[in-house]
This record gives sequence, structure tokens and C-alpha cells, in this order.
Amino acid sequence: MQSIRKIRVLIAKPGLDSHDRGAKVVARALRDAGMEVIYTGLRQTPEQIVETALQEDVDVIGLSILSGAHKTLFPRIMELLKEKGLTDIMVFAGGIIPEEDVPELKKLGIKEVFGPGTPTDKIIKFVLENLPHRT
Repeated sequence: MQSIRKIRVLIAKPGLDSHDRGAKVVARALRDAGMEVIYTGLRQTPEQIVETALQEDVDVIGLSILSGAHKTLFPRIMELLKEKGLTDIMVFAGGIIPEEDVPELKKLGIKEVFGPGTPTDKIIKFVLENLPHRT
């Protein structure tokens, strides 16, 4: 009998943010939707996030940021994912990100950006509908 592998999601807090309530809410919602969720905790470097993604063999990375450092940290994370050959991992982001910055982040390969107050069912639906098939 072949078992179906659960979707593995890494929820990460890059940079110096010290508030993670939103990240924990998203992590719990994804877990309750049947996904396997790994939460990195606060103050993670891009290198730590990508290494965790590699070690945990994740399908999705959710980045949460409130500090305004998304234009510095997110490009570095995407660069490291490419360097490690992890371009099949879907990345989404959330937090306090100005609307005018979203197109630039999407050009980097971040599939979606969710603002404050986004219903968790919208995030779950997005992951389920946009996750590329992995072998």
C-alpha cells in the first residue's frame, strides 16, 4: 500500500522581528489542514532558513516579516534557494509588506504575499492549489 506524503511547510521568521503571533496562527492553520509544519522560531538568518528547508525536505516556505527588511532578506533567501538547487520549493510571504513592494518580490519568485488579516483558509487554499508536484 502506497502512503501519501503530507505537504511539508516551513514557517520562518527572518531577521530581527520579535513578534510571531501571525506566524504561529498560520502554522497552526496549515497543520490543522493536514500539513506537516516546521516552525523555525524567531530571528533566523537566510542561511538558517534555507538550511532548515534543505534538511527538512520541505515543499513550501512561508516567510513572515514585520520589520521592513523584506527587500534585503527575501532576495537573499531566494538566492540561497537557487544556489542549493531548491527552486522547486514554493515560497510565500506575509506580514507588513507595502503593496508597492509586492511586484518586486514576485519577480524574485515569491508566489504570493499575504497582508495582515488574511483569512487562514485563503492561505491554505493557495498552498493546495499552487503547490508544484514534487518527486
